[in-house]
Amino acid sequence: MTTAALIVAAGRGQRAGGGVPKQWRPLAGKRVADWALQQFTSLKVDHIVLVLAEDDRQAWAEFESTDFILAHGGANRADSVQNGLAVLSGYGVTKILIHDVARPCVSHRVINDVLDALEHSPAAAPGLAVTDALWTGEFDNVTGVQERDGLYAAQTPQGFRYDAIVAAHASHPGGAADDVEVARAAGMTVTIVPGDSDNIKITRPEDFARAERLLRTDMDIRLGNGFDVHRFGPGDHVVLCGVAVPFERGLQGHSDADVGMHAVTDAIYGALACGDIGQHFPPSDAQWKGAASEIFLQHAVELAKSMGYRISNVDCTLICEFPKVGPHAVTMRTEMARIMGLRVDRVSVKATTSEKLGFTGRGEGIAAQATACLVSA
Repeated sequence: MTTAALIVAAGRGQRAGGGVPKQWRPLAGKRVADWALQQFTSLKVDHIVLVLAEDDRQAWAEFESTDFILAHGGANRADSVQNGLAVLSGYGVTKILIHDVARPCVSHRVINDVLDALEHSPAAAPGLAVTDALWTGEFDNVTGVQERDGLYAAQTPQGFRYDAIVAAHASHPGGAADDVEVARAAGMTVTIVPGDSDNIKITRPEDFARAERLLRTDMDIRLGNGFDVHRFGPGDHVVLCGVAVPFERGLQGHSDADVGMHAVTDAIYGALACGDIGQHFPPSDAQWKGAASEIFLQHAVELAKSMGYRISNVDCTLICEFPKVGPHAVTMRTEMARIMGLRVDRVSVKATTSEKLGFTGRGEGIAAQATACLVSA
C-alpha cells in the first residue's frame, strides 16, 4: 500500500488578517504551513503533494528543491484538490489523505486513525460530535434552535482510496463544502473517526493565539540515560568525549573506547527506546574494530532527527581518579557539540571521583554516565 498526503495550501485566507496568506504567517517559531507539513513528514508518508497558488512565488522557489511534489492551485478548493490528485497519477498511490494547511495542530493520533480506518472503508474522516446547543439567527437575534443529535464538526485530514476519490471528483458538479461531500455524492461510505478539539482550523485573527498556546505546550519530551565502563590497558592516552588526553595508559575496547561518548550515545538511543550501541554496531562485527566513536554518536543524532526529535541538551559525568578531566572539559564540550550540531551551552561534561572505592577508585578503569533530553522537533 502506498500512501500520499495532499496538503491544500493555495488559499488566500483573507479573514485571518496579517496582510499575507495565513499559511505563511509565523506561528510558535515556524509558519502555519511548516507545522502542518511536519506532522506528515514525521510519519513517513510515501509522498506529499503541496498545492500552491501561482502568486506564492517564494513558496514555489523554496519547495522546488525538496522531496515535496508541487501542484498548482485552482480557482477554488475543489480545483486545487483535483490538481493535487492529478500529479500523483503514475505513483501507484492507494491511499490519499487530504488536509487543509490551516490546521497546523493536527495530531499523529488523528492521522493514524484515519489511515487505519481506510483498511476497511473506502473513506474516513475525523469528526467531533456537536455538544453545544445550536441556534439559528438573523440580524444578531436568535430565530430558533437546531437539533444537535447526530451532528459532527468536520475536520481534516480526510482519507480516501485514491482511485475512488479521483473518480468522485471527476463526476462532481462542484460547490462541495469538502471532500467528504464529494465522496458521498459518488456513493462512498465515509467512516467517522474521533476528531480532536485541538485540531482547530485557523480562520480568524484570534485563532492564531489559540494555536500558539496549543503548539507551545503540545511537546513530546523524552529522557534517556546511558552508562559505560572501559578498563585501562597499554597506551599513552585516553579518548574522552572526542578528545585525546595524554596519560600513561589507554582504555581498552572494541572501538576507540571513548567511554564518555558511548554513554551519551546510549542515552540518546535510550530516549528513543531504540536499544544501545551494541545493537546498532555489534562488537562481533570486525568493521567497528578501532572505530571512532563519533560514528556512533552521529548515527544516534541522525536517528533522533529522522524520528522527529531534536536534542535539547546532554549531560555527561566521567567517573575516574585520573587523568584530570577539568583542564580538557571545555574542549570536550566543544567537540561533542560539533558532532551533535548543538550549541556548547547545551552540552555538559564534568568529572567526579569515587572516593577511591570500587574499580574506578582502584584505578582499574573509567566509567561514565549520561543523560539526554530530546524534544519533538
